[in-house]
Amino acid sequence: MITAEHSRIGGAALSLGLKVLTSRWFMVFACLLIMSMSGATYIFGIYSNDIKTSLGYDQTTLNLIGFFKDVGSNIGVMSGIINELTPPWVVLAIGVAMNFSGYFMIWLAVTGRIAKPLVWHMCLYICIGANSQTFSNTGALVTCVKNFPESRGIVIGLLKGFTGLSGAIISQIVHAFYGHNSKALILLISWLPAAVSCVFLRTVRLMKVVRQENELQIFYDLLYASLGLAGFLMILIILQNELVFSRAQYKGSASIVLILLFAPLAIVFREEFKIWKSKKVTGNESNDPTHLKVTTENPPPVEAPGPEPPTQMVAQPPKDQEKSVPWWRDVFKPPERGQDYNILQALFSIDMIILLTAITFGGGGTLTAIDNLGQIGKALGYPTKSITTFVSLVSIWNYLGKVAAGFASEIFLAKYKFPRPLMLTLVLLFSCTGHLLIAFWHPEFFVCCFSDYRVLLRSSVAVSFRNHFRNIRFKVLLHTIQFRRRSQPTWGLHSQC
Repeated sequence: MITAEHSRIGGAALSLGLKVLTSRWFMVFACLLIMSMSGATYIFGIYSNDIKTSLGYDQTTLNLIGFFKDVGSNIGVMSGIINELTPPWVVLAIGVAMNFSGYFMIWLAVTGRIAKPLVWHMCLYICIGANSQTFSNTGALVTCVKNFPESRGIVIGLLKGFTGLSGAIISQIVHAFYGHNSKALILLISWLPAAVSCVFLRTVRLMKVVRQENELQIFYDLLYASLGLAGFLMILIILQNELVFSRAQYKGSASIVLILLFAPLAIVFREEFKIWKSKKVTGNESNDPTHLKVTTENPPPVEAPGPEPPTQMVAQPPKDQEKSVPWWRDVFKPPERGQDYNILQALFSIDMIILLTAITFGGGGTLTAIDNLGQIGKALGYPTKSITTFVSLVSIWNYLGKVAAGFASEIFLAKYKFPRPLMLTLVLLFSCTGHLLIAFWHPEFFVCCFSDYRVLLRSSVAVSFRNHFRNIRFKVLLHTIQFRRRSQPTWGLHSQC
């Protein structure tokens, strides 16, 4: 009897475990982890100075490398097309190969393990490594949106919020593993995101859409868990800037970060256990003889329906004989707004052209400033520790902007029918004030605006196509003006870029 009872309990635990691992909510958790490691481009300011000093580049060359990083991280047409033709695991696998090969070659070059590469080699390496981010975004984010179509804005805001936190998370992990070695950061971002994507390669997949009554509440629970992680990271980063942490303390703090990062897994187990338990109770009731339906032997007679009037029969061809329109013929015939577009219909639609133009002129300035945070800090004479702290805090503000845009846009759209393109326009106008504040050293404002417009853009269209065109000469001029201002005796600073 005891053996049979243990076998029954073990079988139930195994059934529950398989149920959790193959569920939609575990797929969401897998996407959260993938996105939490997919923000290496946001911490370019930490290791950009290593590329500059190790390879002997000047600021113009570093700006050129940063430009190709942004080209790779923001052009996701290829990943979108591949996602239309292949399952999500293929997209993620391509991203794994690109991420490791691109950043690993950069690490080899920076540490001197290979001969000094040409400038165009470095541009190619970082473009490939950064472009892997579009593959992870497409494979995880687009798949998650398709599995939860009723909560599109919330899903995008939550997943992109974890991408914003990735910079701070990776910084804590690199402190635990390598200390303050920023060159080792390049090695970490080459293998860690690739390893996480490999683990969940077959977990991220398209699943049958099943609307749950408490679906929105579950997403809010995941939001609360991410807010706790973001709050802890912000407090930790500030303390690390003010105090001197030992190697053991860095490892302890990184362990707490990982525990909070895996906290959504408890929410997944809770929800799947409820579903599993309810199905088990329903199955027991169906097998219970007390719940059998009783019918009488002589049911009441049912009147036969009267004769129906004759109708004219029209022969209809079966559905499988209907001619399907080739994908290349309806490129310039998009469906009604609100329906699903394919990748080519979206690329050539007037809505996409308008959004692309708005983001091209509205988002380039923010990318320019974020890419050069490390160089600006050097120009102002800040120590390396303070620069790392500031770039990590940018990740927190980035997260807040993305989450606020995703959840707020969904609420305004559902309750007030407020369109997302109009929200995008207001955020871009609001960010103009942020550009003025960054000149007076209040950058957290414009970083949140930067995050808002990117989430609103992804919520407005269901494809991975975006591009931010920036002028390298503008960036050189920015640093030249900053250097001249800070070199004047009246300012009391004589730092160099």
